[in-house]
Amino acid sequence: MRALIESGLAQLGLDGVPDGAPALLERYGELLMEKNRVMNLTAITDPRDVATLHMLDCAALLGCAGFEGKTLIDVGTGAGFPGVPLAALVPSLEVTLLDSLGKRVDWLAESCQALGLDNARAVHARAEEAGRDGAYREQFDFAAARAVADLRVLSELCLPFVRVGGCFLAMKGTDSGREIEAARPAVQALGGTVEGWRDYAIPHTDVSHRVVFVKKIAPTPFQYPRRWAKIQKSPV
Repeated sequence: MRALIESGLAQLGLDGVPDGAPALLERYGELLMEKNRVMNLTAITDPRDVATLHMLDCAALLGCAGFEGKTLIDVGTGAGFPGVPLAALVPSLEVTLLDSLGKRVDWLAESCQALGLDNARAVHARAEEAGRDGAYREQFDFAAARAVADLRVLSELCLPFVRVGGCFLAMKGTDSGREIEAARPAVQALGGTVEGWRDYAIPHTDVSHRVVFVKKIAPTPFQYPRRWAKIQKSPV
């Protein structure tokens, strides 16, 4: 995995990546595959695919924004993507890994400790509840989400965490054009604006993905985020 990761980072044109980062990402992949035998963390289990479709896919975000010295919350982080790779690749980035499943959060905390990632912390909470907590609300330069959900839903869950002037990075497929356009009124109601997107090819694959840039231009109205049932039933 390490050779794939190293060459993939080079193909992405990423400068300033710490020398030890590829080894950290390889080790994280090993921890993920080992734990996945007893806990459902990912459907991607082949080492090559873990290196490319997980690690390099997340690393591509580094070409989309400047993360040095910033704060980022990974909303619905699941198995730690994109937050853990970003923490390994940018040591000055403070990463919060937010997930609603306690067992996943416990494993993430143990894994980050094993990897020596002092700049990553795992938090057990539901996004719609943490987004109303003053300890998290509008406290981050970036929010990121790789979850498979409509952009209107993701924006309601993620934008409350972003401070004015910050950005929500939504990881999407390249066929998401209509979804993005449909989400513009909801994004505006939540204090954001869709600034555009960037498509990228994942090295060593024939897969392309998209990062949607949602700029936070005003505070999110106090009524958001709503309860999860309401978000699902009636997106903004």
